[in-house]
Amino acid sequence: MFFRNVASRFKTGVAMVCLISALGLGGVLPVQAQSFPAFRQALAEGASFDSGVSAFYRDREFAPIWVGAEHADRRAAFMSALARAGDHGLPVARYDVPGLVAAFEAVESERDRAMLEAKVTRVFLSFASDLHSGVVDPGRIERSIVRELPRPDPEKLLREFAQSNPASFIRNLAPAAPEYARLFRAKQQLEAVIRQGGWGPRVPEERFAPGTSGDTVIALRNRLIAMGYMDRSATASYDSTLQSAVLNFQVNHGIEADGIAGPATIRAMNVSPEERLKSVIVAMERERWLNIPRGDRHIWVNLTDFSAKIVDFDQVTFETRAVVGAQAGDRQTPEFSHRMTYLEINPDWTLPRSILARSYWGALASGGARHLEIVDARGRVVPRHAIDFERYTPANFPFNVRQPPGPTNALGEVKFMFPNPYAIYLHDSPERHLFNTTVRTHSSGCVRLNDPRDFAYELLSRQSDDPRALYHSVLNTRQQTRVYLDEPVQIHLVYRTAFTNVRGELNFRNDIYGRDARIYDALERAGAVNGIQS
Repeated sequence: MFFRNVASRFKTGVAMVCLISALGLGGVLPVQAQSFPAFRQALAEGASFDSGVSAFYRDREFAPIWVGAEHADRRAAFMSALARAGDHGLPVARYDVPGLVAAFEAVESERDRAMLEAKVTRVFLSFASDLHSGVVDPGRIERSIVRELPRPDPEKLLREFAQSNPASFIRNLAPAAPEYARLFRAKQQLEAVIRQGGWGPRVPEERFAPGTSGDTVIALRNRLIAMGYMDRSATASYDSTLQSAVLNFQVNHGIEADGIAGPATIRAMNVSPEERLKSVIVAMERERWLNIPRGDRHIWVNLTDFSAKIVDFDQVTFETRAVVGAQAGDRQTPEFSHRMTYLEINPDWTLPRSILARSYWGALASGGARHLEIVDARGRVVPRHAIDFERYTPANFPFNVRQPPGPTNALGEVKFMFPNPYAIYLHDSPERHLFNTTVRTHSSGCVRLNDPRDFAYELLSRQSDDPRALYHSVLNTRQQTRVYLDEPVQIHLVYRTAFTNVRGELNFRNDIYGRDARIYDALERAGAVNGIQS
């Protein structure tokens, strides 16, 4: 009964110390028993659920790592980690801690002990995989998220764990990126806010500007104080302190930073902490999917923030505004990671078949779109009069359609290449006015940069004492030219509606493609979150 009582109390989080002590005292395998044939045979059977697990135990002659008297510290470290699994937004019920406790209590034979050893290992591998590289598979939720999850190899994981300090090893399973630690703290802070009743009353949806005063300004002021954007104040007018707080709020929420609290600002301010917590939980899951070396220097394109950054050792060294794919399903920019290997200066533009069909086929077939060339497989221009367009559709057209290099080329004067199956790249654009919009979802999928020349200068600075001169010497030839990077740069196209800035401040952006809502629903179905109410 002792173990059952502890298991019941564990569900309420009251007696973790008692649980750890219990697992250290009962249901353990004496060291000499590991050679018993019954134990060895049963463990071989219990470990057969995974070939790597079987190999691990076979290579150590089926010696246990959990159920021996000498393994109390390892059990304690693991159970302590399971007790904190919810802090990471992991599916606590999946690990069935009460079931583990009951299994320890129920041991009566060497077979029971061996099956218990295999059971703990199975739970450990499930927990380790969730914490290291995510609870859900993004590809099953959203086909535009193209990530191969960095799942740990079970055999390698168990070997390293068996030779390590257990508490440190488990702690290091979580992503090492500083962003994960910052999001973890943000989650705790938001949960504390929710427990304390939130950020107070909603702000009336009015327009607040310098000179505004009255009760509605007090409501705005109190909300900003509760959210941490202002120190306590008795002001009842929209003064410079309040305006500065609004400016900071706007910057952290991707709203035009004019210091005027208009409808967009007030709507963002009235979003509940419960809704913000959902974004943080999803962001933590996304960090786990990207638990890979990102490169000391890498490019970080956050689609929801409409920005592209060059990051050196976790410090942003260059940033520019970006235009991303339109919100229509077939034009959304996918998420993936790759290596940028070269720049193409004075690029041509070969139209993807989808764009050809959607926007240009009718004009081509009727003799229009004269700025485009039709070329064969060898790159030779095919005269239009030699083509019977009635014989073809965009799907079976045997030629490519391209726009030659030039000032009106859709890709501008440079594109940044990381060859991938999705035909996605970064590039210049002659449509400069689009960079002045707030929601910059205008492209057919590729990412357009507001400052492509400066972006190029920064990339080339690692291989040239005068990157500007190098760039313009090629540009001025007006010839399509590839300039390879001496050191290819990792690029990550990500989608974060919650993230921190260089000062550690929490930022939020809109879920422009609806992806985070679908991910949160999947996490909820997996039991990783408990139906947060907004």
